[in-house]
Amino acid sequence: MPNNPSITVHYAQGILQAAARLGLRLPAELRELGREARIPLARQDELWEGLCAASADPLLGLRLGSALQVGHLDMVGALLMSCETFGEALEALLEYYPIIAEGSAFSLRHQAGGVALAYQPSYSVCREARVEAVLASLVRLSAWITGERVRPQALRIGHGARGEAGSYRELLGLLPGFGAGEDGLVFADSDLQVPLIQANAPMREHLRQLADAQLQQLGAQSLAAQVQGLLREHPQWGKERVAERLGLSGRHLNRRLAEEGSSFKLLRERVLHAMAEQLLQGPARLADVAERLGFSDESAFAKAFRRWSGTTPGQFRQGAD
Repeated sequence: MPNNPSITVHYAQGILQAAARLGLRLPAELRELGREARIPLARQDELWEGLCAASADPLLGLRLGSALQVGHLDMVGALLMSCETFGEALEALLEYYPIIAEGSAFSLRHQAGGVALAYQPSYSVCREARVEAVLASLVRLSAWITGERVRPQALRIGHGARGEAGSYRELLGLLPGFGAGEDGLVFADSDLQVPLIQANAPMREHLRQLADAQLQQLGAQSLAAQVQGLLREHPQWGKERVAERLGLSGRHLNRRLAEEGSSFKLLRERVLHAMAEQLLQGPARLADVAERLGFSDESAFAKAFRRWSGTTPGQFRQGAD
C-alpha cells in the first residue's frame, strides 16, 4: 500500500491542457510535470492551488472537467469504452479508479427508479472546484461512450452553488442539486443496459489484465480505500480493530490517513451514511438498520443520520418511495 497516494500523469496533463485553452497563465514550475508516469497527490494540490489563484472564474472546475477526454483517464478510459454496457463501465470505474487517482473512490447504490454513483474525494485543497471537475468529466464521459444515449437524471453536489444556476445548466446540461450531502450522479435503471459504441470484448479482457497488474503494482488500493472496504464489510468495527487488521496501530493509522488528506472518522461516516441510505430503501426495520451499522440503539442511529443528511430516517424513507 502506498504511503504517498499518486495520480496518473495523464489526468494532470489533461487539466493543464484545458487550462491553457482557457488562457490561464501558470508559473513554469506548475506547468512542468516531469517524465514520471504518476505524480504525488501533493503535487496535484499545488497545481490546483495555482489554477484557482490564476482564475477568478468560480466555475473553473466545471470548465476544466468538461474539457477532459477519455485518454486523460489512463488505460481506465480505454477499458471503460471497451465494456459491453454502461452498467459494466460503471462497475469497472469503481474497481479501477485508483489507477487514475489513489485515495478518492466511487460507490454505487440502487435507489427507487435509478442508480446513484457517489464520489468520495480524499483531498481538501480546492475541494469544491476539483469535485466539480470530476463530476463534469463524468457527465461528458457518460454521453460520449454511449453515443449521447445516457445523461444523468440528477447531479448531486455536496457544497453550495459557486456561480449562477444558468451557467451550471449550460455547462452540464442539467441543474445540480446543491447541498445534497454527497457528490455524485444519478442514472436511470434502464441506462445500465445501454450498449457502448466501442464495445470490444477481446480488448476489454486485455485491458483488464493490464489494469489488474497496475493495481497490484500500486499496492492495489490506497490506505483510505482499504479502510473503507473493511468498514463496508464490518461497519461495527472501530479504529483499533481496523488498524489491527491492516497491521497498524491506531495512532499510525491516523497519521497515515492524515498524509492522504483524510481521517478514520470521516471515512467511517461516509461509509455508514452510504450504507444507511441503501438499507433504508429496503424493508428492514430502523432498529435492525441501527444494529447492522453498529449503533447502540435506534435513537443514536437517527441522530447520526440527521447529522449526515439533514433529515430523519423516516423522512428519507418517504422521499425514496
